[in-house]
Amino acid sequence: MRIGNVTYETVADVPSVVPVFPLSGALLLPRAHLPLNIFEPRYVTMIDDVMAGERVIGMVQPRFDGDGEADDEVPELCAVGALGRVVSYQESGDGRYLIQLGGVCRFRILEELRSGTPYRRCRIDAQPFAGDLASSRSDGAVDRDALIRAFQSYLDANDLEADWKSVRSASNEALVNTLAMMSPYGPAEKQALLEAPDLASRAATLVAITEMEVARQSGDEPRLN
Repeated sequence: MRIGNVTYETVADVPSVVPVFPLSGALLLPRAHLPLNIFEPRYVTMIDDVMAGERVIGMVQPRFDGDGEADDEVPELCAVGALGRVVSYQESGDGRYLIQLGGVCRFRILEELRSGTPYRRCRIDAQPFAGDLASSRSDGAVDRDALIRAFQSYLDANDLEADWKSVRSASNEALVNTLAMMSPYGPAEKQALLEAPDLASRAATLVAITEMEVARQSGDEPRLN
């Protein structure tokens, strides 16, 4: 696949050591785009270094399952994240960077490295997600009708509207990944969407999460006896 000016054909094209940006609730998926407003000094430094190097960042969520140590500065990390390449970069004039990441592939963290940088760096393995790099992907297994019904139900429950022309013209992959990334769900739900093994599974997970949220909002949640 091509992200920006670089082609990633196999996992050999993916760096084995990357800076990581822990951000709760953030989701980046292959071939999708994530805008970020970078303002913390340590991450401003990270962007300076990234732009002078391979222009890639590992997006990963802090652990949210309660097993990690409570450390706001150095939280434990989820095992799976997503690699993004900086495809858009703008200086704000007040010390911030406005960037956009293009999703390359998911990865598993092997270890966190000691480094003299103010930001964190990890050794990663993209091999379990080599399929993310395929230039052409079959997305016919996605239940598009179920996805659109769940999306419509969520919009109706929250008095929201959508650009249905864009929704109907989007490919299955673009539709699933865009809705997953834009969804207002919490860290656990976002991690489940990230770790779904394939596009059809991600779509089914998104439908299930959305249906549960709509039921919760309407007061129709199933009760345990």
